[in-house]
Amino acid sequence: MRVLQVLPALESGGVERGTIEFAAELVRRGHESFVLSSGGSLTRLLDAQGSTHITMPVHRKSPASFGQIRPVRALLQQLQPDIIHVRSRMPAWITWLAWRGLPKDRRPALVSTFHGMYSVNPYSAIMARADRIIAVSECVKAYILQNYKVPPNHLSVIQRGVDAAAFHTSAPDPAWRSRLYQQYPHLQNKRIVLMPGRISRWKGQLLFIDAMADIIRQNPQFHGVVVGGTEAGKRHFMKELEQHRSELALDQHVTFLGQRSDMAELYRLATLVCHMSTKPEPFGRTVTEALAAGTPVVAFDRGGAAETLKACFPQGLVAPDDIRAFVNRVLTLADQPTHSIELPERFHLEAQTEATLQVYQQLLAAQHHSRP
Repeated sequence: MRVLQVLPALESGGVERGTIEFAAELVRRGHESFVLSSGGSLTRLLDAQGSTHITMPVHRKSPASFGQIRPVRALLQQLQPDIIHVRSRMPAWITWLAWRGLPKDRRPALVSTFHGMYSVNPYSAIMARADRIIAVSECVKAYILQNYKVPPNHLSVIQRGVDAAAFHTSAPDPAWRSRLYQQYPHLQNKRIVLMPGRISRWKGQLLFIDAMADIIRQNPQFHGVVVGGTEAGKRHFMKELEQHRSELALDQHVTFLGQRSDMAELYRLATLVCHMSTKPEPFGRTVTEALAAGTPVVAFDRGGAAETLKACFPQGLVAPDDIRAFVNRVLTLADQPTHSIELPERFHLEAQTEATLQVYQQLLAAQHHSRP
């Protein structure tokens, strides 16, 4: 099977990492894997794993991007993929218009994934025009059915899987730990409360700093660590976070690490991981990654993150936006010596791959029967 995934770029983020992991699984199973995007630092990893990256400017939310329709159509004619899998709205528009220009009997099967609960408007509606649609959680599925005219049998829920083996070991690598402490000596002998996620107001970093003020007041052995990249448009918010940290006298108690490529080690180092999004998140990849590493997670009871915790670690859920309850749950769980965490099969990368390939195969079979 020849599969073309399409997304805006390959710099960082859950969608991007998920695309690369799925591409690697396709190659491992003997399929041909192609990814179309505007490029980015992760393309090297994609190529090293045996996929082929194609660089085209399909990311800009601008009318000028529609100038890419003809080049993308030419690419489809050249590649002749069996499946096109679109993962974002602007690339989906370009791809769909290019795809529509092909003769009907030469159009590849078209799949889309709703990675989020997109604003309801004609721009977002492109994601509902695919032959088959994948939702990353039950709450996203409900959102799609509520807001778009999608036949229920064209919609599948496939949770984003994690490579559990890559995260699950007994302890962080000693050499890695030594390097981390050389760079951040104040983290040594501390109990780490980890807050992963790109720097964005709705991700809840301000609430995390508020929570850490209370946690540190009750137990100075804890130290807050925020991990996540800061995009150009979020630098002002990053300064706001640093100012808020200083106002609460937490400069020595909360550390910003920026974008990291060693998340598995950081999860294993942490005593607990926090998820504090201020609005329902479609899935919450950091939750499954942390649980796969065997690290407890405390999260607000909303959105896809709550779905995951209810299935894997329900004792980590607290009422949305209740900071006092959040702090109490962190302190309570941290005092418990061991936690039994079982990641259900549907949250594993292999299960995600199998379910997605099944969608592809069903779609190709239906397409074959419908053609003369």
